[in-house]
Amino acid sequence: MTKKLYIETVGCQMNVLDSELVVASLRKHDYELTDSTTDADTILFNTCSVRQHAEDKIYSALGRLKNAKKSNPNKIIGVLGCMAQKDQRLIFQRAPFVDLIVGPGQLHQVPDLIKEVEAGAGQQLEVSLGRKEGSRDQIERSHESFDPLRDPAMRPTPFQAYVRIQIGCDKFCTYCIVPSVRGPEQSRPPFQILSEAQQLADEGCKEIILLGQTVNSYRFRDGEQETRLSDLLYSLHEIDGIERIKFITNYPKDMTDDLLEAVRDLPKCSKYLHVPIQTASNRLLERMKRGYTVEEYLVMMDRIREWLPEVAVTSDFIVGFCGETEEDFQLTCDLVREQRFKNSFIFKYSERPGTKGAEHYPDDVPDEVKRRRNNELLAIQNTISEEDNQRFLGQEVEVLVEGPSKASLKSDANNDSQQVQLTGRTMCDRIVVFDGNRRQIGQTLPVKIYDASIHTLFGLVVTQHVGPELFSLRT
Repeated sequence: MTKKLYIETVGCQMNVLDSELVVASLRKHDYELTDSTTDADTILFNTCSVRQHAEDKIYSALGRLKNAKKSNPNKIIGVLGCMAQKDQRLIFQRAPFVDLIVGPGQLHQVPDLIKEVEAGAGQQLEVSLGRKEGSRDQIERSHESFDPLRDPAMRPTPFQAYVRIQIGCDKFCTYCIVPSVRGPEQSRPPFQILSEAQQLADEGCKEIILLGQTVNSYRFRDGEQETRLSDLLYSLHEIDGIERIKFITNYPKDMTDDLLEAVRDLPKCSKYLHVPIQTASNRLLERMKRGYTVEEYLVMMDRIREWLPEVAVTSDFIVGFCGETEEDFQLTCDLVREQRFKNSFIFKYSERPGTKGAEHYPDDVPDEVKRRRNNELLAIQNTISEEDNQRFLGQEVEVLVEGPSKASLKSDANNDSQQVQLTGRTMCDRIVVFDGNRRQIGQTLPVKIYDASIHTLFGLVVTQHVGPELFSLRT
């Protein structure tokens, strides 16, 4: 008998990929997806621990299921991922009706653990070894990520897919819990990555996004042979059917010239790099244990623009980190104005128990100050993003069509018409919206831009060039 699965994912792209792998493995056990917790036989939450808000959201969602579990004791509730690895039995204490807790390194065990619960074996807990609970080899093996069959229904679109090339992290930034919950840094063997990418291409996938906590730190050694990310890109570039290759997230000190050369020379490589700096205060960078100075980051940015003059660069920023003064914050504002990132992901500092930051530095910036700084920095970035998007007016860009836009999905939920507002991205990861039809989804189309906002370019699909101002909609 077919069973119904509800899965909710919180957090980064790595978590989205993890959920895809879990769903694929459960489909082999006669599960189908549902968007309702009421209908579901099994409810899974794939969690994040990077910020407190993400954890609070999960505990709140669990609380709403307490009565559902009472009315249907056979309903299985599970917590997966980073919060499961971090909190472990604390989850059982806070939500005693939860049936299974599974860390990110044990997700391949989910089907068997569900069977154990169904058989009356009680609550199930499977997590990886902690950093001090064994040798590095033992800890690495406990964090190995198993990649079963893929599930297209869980991807960003049928034509785009994430591919994990690296798990874990050894950077130990003082604000970050990832090294504790994802384990030591490990790079996957190239043959596994290439085989997975070939499978995705055979399924019709046109864009792959390579994932790693610090993806450009990728190194795989087999005897005397070492494979770097640049080497991997050259190999992936040869796969027929793959049209675009992206990779996220990058670590500034590992942005090497061989990698920039590969991005420049390989037509399939997206001219887009996400390279977080977090703050423009050297004092805070040292406290964060980021491993570089502002000056070194700026030298890296100069090299990026020397190799890739048209590249789009994005960054991450934490405001309100322990001890951040107004002067520190203004340094960050000045750097954003100077570097003119395509966009920035800005977060208020969230103290994470178990990190060196929580252990050594008081969270002493008031929340109202964090909110103000967040909004101020976001306003600066939004102004830059909107100004820079204006230069695309009148230009023709190549867009991989991802599907109906969010606005179209809301307004045309019950409309089966082929005509629809579509959305896609350029090779430099800019969002483009245009009118088209559903047959164009999955195609790469030339689009001429006639308007721009902070986050979006608006255009028309080009079918023929009659004159500089005349172009028509492709049907």
